[in-house]
Order: sequence, then structure tokens, then C-alpha cells
Amino acid sequence: MSNYNPENETTGSSSGGVQSVDRAIHVMEILARRGEAGVSEVAAEIDVHKSTAFRLLGALEARGLVEQAGERGKYRLGFGIVRLAGAVTGRIDITQQSRPVCERLAEEIGETVNLAVMQEHYAINLYQVRGPGAVTAHNWVGQLTPLHATSSGKILLAHMAVKDRSALLSDTGLKKMTARTLTAKTKLEKNLAEARERGYSWTLEEFEEGLHAMAAPVRDRDGEVIAALSASGPAYRLTEDRMHALAPVLVKGAQEISHRMGYLG
Repeated sequence: MSNYNPENETTGSSSGGVQSVDRAIHVMEILARRGEAGVSEVAAEIDVHKSTAFRLLGALEARGLVEQAGERGKYRLGFGIVRLAGAVTGRIDITQQSRPVCERLAEEIGETVNLAVMQEHYAINLYQVRGPGAVTAHNWVGQLTPLHATSSGKILLAHMAVKDRSALLSDTGLKKMTARTLTAKTKLEKNLAEARERGYSWTLEEFEEGLHAMAAPVRDRDGEVIAALSASGPAYRLTEDRMHALAPVLVKGAQEISHRMGYLG
């Protein structure tokens, strides 16, 4: 057995306090690994008396970090862990989490891949990877683009509450960017409904002549759409048929980023 003196837990000793914290963390690691464990099992593994293990488990239980598993005298991790984890995942940098996925997709699809989020009445691109087939060096990072005329903007609009989307579109209007831009609200709403149903949006020379694009939603741990992952390329190569054929690859990539952001759906 160890030489640990349980009185250190109540004397204010700094070394005893650190030791208690270390052991409490060790207890949670044991439960994470085993799924559940009893007081005797925990005491044996961290090499302390059962009374000490019981006090540690009691303190963790009071904070909701562990809970008793039924009436069998076993303990398991509690939902307080989710609260702590949420504070961390909420700060995860979505750009950092998306990089490896964007790089892989640019290779697989062969076109330019962008990650965008909503900023006021626009979609703003945060990160870009050019595919091997990209014919121009245009950098979209930092550029504000209209929501109704871009694939990223459309997928962000599609997952807004109807009331919020209606108010936003009323404020911004549906400016005609090219001859193919959807400027009628009824046509846009029909297009957004189809995007929600399919799981991705697309634009056919609606923002820029000769440019096609598609986008899929990226979700946070609560399932809210927080970003759009898009692929764009010249219309002669990224045809409408080719976009729809490649869409599952893009959707899967967006789902991977969502999982990296804590989404479990």
C-alpha cells in the first residue's frame, strides 16, 4: 500500500491537495477505460485504502463527474464530463479541424475546396485548398460572397429558421450577379428545400459566369449548421452531372469535419 495520509486532504497541505487531484483524475481514467468499477477495484488500482477511494468517488459524484451504476455498488462516468468537454469543443478552431479534410477532398475531387461561415449578410471563406485541376489562382479566403448566389451561402441559408431567413433576404435583396442568378424568392426557396433534402446545395454560374459549385453543411456538437464546405470549378469540367456524382464525397467530408467539431449524429 502507499504511504498516503488521508489527513492531507483536509489539512490544506499543497502536496496532499495535488495528490488528491492526481488520484481523482486517475479514478476518472479508470472508469473511462473500464466503463464501470466498484470501490474495491478503484482502491486496488490506485493503491489506496477503500475509505480513501470512497471519498474520492463521493467528491466526484457530488460534482456530477461520476455516478453510481444502479444498485450494484459500481461507478461510471457522469454527465458532468459532457459539460466540461463542451467547454473545450466550443473553442475548437474549425479552420484547423477542417484542414486535413479540405486537403484530401481537393485531391479526390480535383477542384478548389473552401470552408465558409456566415458573417452578417454574407458567406466569408476561411480556408481554401486548390485542387490539382484548378486553372486559376483566385484566392477566395477572406472574401465576402452573397448568400443567395453561392453554394456555401445557399447551404447556410437552407438551414436557417424560416423567419430569420425571410428577414435576412428582405434586408439584403436578391441581387442579380449573372444571368442565371436566382432572384425570385419562390424559386430560391424551392432550391433551398431541395438542398436540405439532398444534403447539399449547388450553383450553376449563379455567382460568376463559367463557375459551378456545390456545398455541404458542417455542424457543431449540438447539430447546428455552423459552416459550409464547398467545391468549385469551371463549368466545362465540373458539370452539373459530375457535381451530383461527386456530391456524396463532399457530404462525407463535411460530416467528418462535423465529427471533429463534436457532432455525433
